[in-house]
Amino acid sequence: MAKRLLDKKGANYTEINVDRESGQREIMLQRTKRRTVPQIYIGDYHVGGFDDLYALEQKQKLDELLKAKN
Repeated sequence: MAKRLLDKKGANYTEINVDRESGQREIMLQRTKRRTVPQIYIGDYHVGGFDDLYALEQKQKLDELLKAKN
C-alpha cells in the first residue's frame, strides 16, 4: 500500500527487501528500533510505517515532505 501511494504521488523511492538482503533487517532494527515493515524514510526523515505515511497524506503534509526531499 505504501508503494501504491508513493507511485500515485510520482515519488521516486528505493525499496530495500530486508528478507532477501543479508543484514538489512538488523540495520533496519538498529536504525528505526522497529521490527515491522515497511519502515519508510523520506530523505533522512523517518516517517514510520504505512499508517504514518497515510496520516501525513490525510493531513496534507506528504506532498510538502516529498517536495522538500527533491
